[in-house]
Amino acid sequence: MGSTFGASTIVHFSAALLLSAIVSVPWHGIGPVAVLLGLAGLSGIIYSVIVARRLRTQTEYNPVFEDWLFHVLLPLAAHVTLVVSAFTAPSHLGAALYAVGPVALLLLLVGIHNAWDGVAYHLFAKKDIHS
Repeated sequence: MGSTFGASTIVHFSAALLLSAIVSVPWHGIGPVAVLLGLAGLSGIIYSVIVARRLRTQTEYNPVFEDWLFHVLLPLAAHVTLVVSAFTAPSHLGAALYAVGPVALLLLLVGIHNAWDGVAYHLFAKKDIHS
C-alpha cells in the first residue's frame, strides 16, 4: 500500500519543487523551459497511469472516489496541462507560463492532502487493527 499511496505524495511534492526551480532559472530562451516542462509533464502522465494501475490492483484497501481524485485524476490533469503548456510556450509564452504556477500549486495541495489522508488512515483505520 505504501507504493500506491505514499510514494505518489513524495512525487507530487518533488514535482512542485522541480517546476518552481525550472521557471526560476534565468533562461536565455523559452526552448529549454518548454522541453523541461514537457518532459516533466510526460513523466507525470506515465506515473499517473502507474498509480492508477496500482490503485486498481492493490487489495489492502478499497479505494473510494476521493482516492481516485487526489491520487490519479488531479495529478493527471496537472501533468497534461504541463504538456500542453510546453507545446504552446513558443507561440503563447505568457499563457503557457501562467499555467505552470497553478499546476505547481495543485501538485503541492494534492501532496498535502494525500499526506494528511495517509496519516489519518494510519491513525484511525490501522489503530483498530493493532488494538
